[in-house]
Amino acid sequence: MNPTGLDLPPLIAAFVFGLMGGAHCIGMCGGVMSALTFAIPPSMRSAARMGGLLLSYNLGRILSYMTAGALVAALGTVLSPSLLARQLLQGVAALMLILMALYIANWWKGLLRVEAVGKRLWRHLEPLGRRLMPVVHFPQAFALGALWGWLPCGLVYSMLAWSLATAQPLLGALLMGAFGLGTLPALLATGLAARKLNHLIRHPATRTIAALVIIGFAVWQLWSLSMHSGGHSHANH
Repeated sequence: MNPTGLDLPPLIAAFVFGLMGGAHCIGMCGGVMSALTFAIPPSMRSAARMGGLLLSYNLGRILSYMTAGALVAALGTVLSPSLLARQLLQGVAALMLILMALYIANWWKGLLRVEAVGKRLWRHLEPLGRRLMPVVHFPQAFALGALWGWLPCGLVYSMLAWSLATAQPLLGALLMGAFGLGTLPALLATGLAARKLNHLIRHPATRTIAALVIIGFAVWQLWSLSMHSGGHSHANH
């Protein structure tokens, strides 16, 4: 059994989850992207420079995701010294993925309550972001994006729960990196492509399919976990 309790490639799954969460990213982070764009002086808004600055923002954001993934996975090594504890963490991670699916499909918004966990931290980080504006250099954009990565987000927390369950810092970081890369298309698309992508991602059918896929993935994790647990118990008996 692999560390995530899944037979499917975990990094590919994390990337797909980020892609499917694009509707939430557009709704929650679209305004942030617009604010960051307006933070660039008009004289520096050439297509090439804008693209580079926006990419720098997102690289900083993804690095923050990976840092958080490594940290919570390291915490997982402390919290899961026994097989039972590891299985409990994996079960919690699967349930968080189900909450993510319910949110994406607009079936239940309970995941928003989880975002309250990070609001206190964000209150301390937001003033630091204001000091980095207006943005004129790529390192400045990268630093601002790195702060943006700590914006309270239920989808990110769901993925962090999965990273926690791995109890492997490198894997936790890679999972969050793959998830972050999956969110890029929705946040970097521009013009007509952005409108088409926005319409596709926000379409109820797309969101329903995405939710069902994630729920199926989580149920498969729980089933694999129960099978492994049952086999272990039988062997002990």
